[in-house]
Amino acid sequence: MSDENALWRWRTRMEVPLFVASGLFLACYAVRVLAVDLAPEWRDAALAVTYAAWAFFLLDFVVRWRLSGEGPGYLRRHPLDVIVVVLPLLRPLRIVQLYESVQHRHTGPRLPLYARVITYAGMSAVLLGFAGALAVYAQERGAPGATIRTFGDSVWWACSTLTTVGYGDETPVTALGRVIAVGMMTGGLALLGAVTGSFSSWLIQTFTLDEDREPPGR
Repeated sequence: MSDENALWRWRTRMEVPLFVASGLFLACYAVRVLAVDLAPEWRDAALAVTYAAWAFFLLDFVVRWRLSGEGPGYLRRHPLDVIVVVLPLLRPLRIVQLYESVQHRHTGPRLPLYARVITYAGMSAVLLGFAGALAVYAQERGAPGATIRTFGDSVWWACSTLTTVGYGDETPVTALGRVIAVGMMTGGLALLGAVTGSFSSWLIQTFTLDEDREPPGR
């Protein structure tokens, strides 16, 4: 069995476990940020699950790296994989990889496939927005001069940032909060590009095939 087949098999088998681990990671992180009055033992349990999920992400990355057979070049060719291991809250951005795989297909237009990318991108935007809102709220609450004082404020800020509207009524004031904001802006553009790019590609392929089917001389 080639390295490529082994890598494909691994990715297929890990789709569901990684999805579950991502959900647990985000849920436990949300518990630690929002449930401030939670008993210490439960907070410690949530932290343990968070670290366990992160270790699982790291294991998946290492296995993919070894199965790829690319050596150190894997880090350069798959920067997004490196980013989501270092910052698991950005895992929704992996939808960009699915969009790229669709773009490399040279078959006819397949609306269900493009619709799948658009649907995944929408779900990823919701998850990224929730994760970003949690991360910013954790940094901004209680900071001197902060305009993001409640989780509701943080959700509003995340929505305006992801959609690239940026009203500016609520902005991060801490250094780490602004770093998270940059990541949110980049993620919003990437996800928006996946949606618009998929829909545009499907339209272009459809119109191209329609023109090719027209009888000569028309």
